[in-house]
Amino acid sequence: MNAYLVLPSSLGPMYLADEAWPDLADYFESESLALVPLGSTEQHGPHLPEGTDHIIAEGFAREAAARSGYLCTPTVNVGVSPHHRQFHGTMWVDPPAFRAYVESLARNLTYHGIDRIVFVNAHGGNVEHLREVGRRLRDDGTAYAVEWMWDESIPDLIEEVFEQPGPHGGPKETALVQHLAGDLVHDDRLAAARDGGLVEFDRESGRVHGARTFYDAIDNTDNGVLGDQTDATPEIGADLFEAACDHLLALCDWLDEQAFEDLMPADHV
Repeated sequence: MNAYLVLPSSLGPMYLADEAWPDLADYFESESLALVPLGSTEQHGPHLPEGTDHIIAEGFAREAAARSGYLCTPTVNVGVSPHHRQFHGTMWVDPPAFRAYVESLARNLTYHGIDRIVFVNAHGGNVEHLREVGRRLRDDGTAYAVEWMWDESIPDLIEEVFEQPGPHGGPKETALVQHLAGDLVHDDRLAAARDGGLVEFDRESGRVHGARTFYDAIDNTDNGVLGDQTDATPEIGADLFEAACDHLLALCDWLDEQAFEDLMPADHV
């Protein structure tokens, strides 16, 4: 069992794609957990790169691997994003194809001895599909896979630092990319992103008599983003990253400590 504070000296940061196959043997012989980063390649407004989600997901997964010694796989860069298709460059796969691909990838890991997986996800459109893949793996007793999103681990901190955090392309994502890949952020467009988007967005936005009436991002925001991007700074991004990374590491250690049978479905009553 692996705990990052007492990591065996033979194991260091493990990014699967950087290793030669003989050098992965010790990990697969002694460990059973893998981090799988997933994001999207889609519009994030006039100020952020289309790779925002997969940059964030890979940033968290590789940092957690570096600090803990858990294995990190290559990133799934294209997700379920048809709701952003009206904006140039957005890429997406259909939900059944995404689920099939991620499930196949996960089963590949189990062939090498992995039986618990953390989907380090940074795209909301992937959530329900990752949950479905996790259910399939658990229901047939193959593995336990759990979906984790960074912002859901630190909601109070996000609300504390941003008046209008915005669920897409807002200051929380802007701050993280400023921290992780600042040269890709168009800081001179932050005000335009705010003014051309929708600053205030809550559960009632886009609803009529309780029904959610929108399907695509453009139905709510002309430039694809929500929130007040001008509140973002790389310093805030660093704070958010550290706080969420602590939760990711704690989740990995919790999952690693569980008996596999306790993670499987309960028997019929």
